[in-house]
Amino acid sequence: MAQIKNKDFIEIEYTGKLKDGNLVFDTTDEKIAKEYGILNQSYSYGPVKIIVGNRQILQGLDKFIEGKEPGKYKVDIKAEEGFGKKDLRLLKLIPKSIFIKQRINPVVGLPINIDGLNGIVKTVSGGRCIVDFNHPLAGKELVYDINVTRIVTSEKEQIEAIIEMQLKKDDFSVSLENEKATITFKKDVIKPLQNLLNDMIKKFTKVKEIIFLEEKKTEKKSK
Repeated sequence: MAQIKNKDFIEIEYTGKLKDGNLVFDTTDEKIAKEYGILNQSYSYGPVKIIVGNRQILQGLDKFIEGKEPGKYKVDIKAEEGFGKKDLRLLKLIPKSIFIKQRINPVVGLPINIDGLNGIVKTVSGGRCIVDFNHPLAGKELVYDINVTRIVTSEKEQIEAIIEMQLKKDDFSVSLENEKATITFKKDVIKPLQNLLNDMIKKFTKVKEIIFLEEKKTEKKSK
């Protein structure tokens, strides 16, 4: 069986747990998500396609998968190869008055967003609060159960996988002829996104020419 290489496309299933406590925080399995109360109704559960080494999964998983054959594995992930170590510089002292202006009552454990940064209120004392802007899983050791179901060699599937990083699979279609791909969008897609897709497809596949089309909407005839 072929070994997985950097920049290979693979199909993978995974479940991530905290090593201390065995609490599931992420999974591609809908049944497990329901069992642990982390079901996301907007997420399409099931195997996902990724590019190895393209930072679509945690660094520790990327490093582990390279050189392995498809199959099932249990992987221990250290904090520095997961969500990073705790950074004391991301513990910020914020005046309570800032919360009051936004009509927020700061209490310990409250998730907040300040200037586009997500944080958790850690302490409230007098007129000041300490907010932790580290990732909630920073400093945690993790365990992943993974199943690499296959290496994806179909160029059409590879192109679809790249587009699915940005759009839902129902929002586009792909046709492929030799080294020319035609991508038809079922919704408006801004030019910068088309440029991004163009660059990624040419970088990770053998396609040399890409045509972007917008699906024509048929107008209903009035009676």
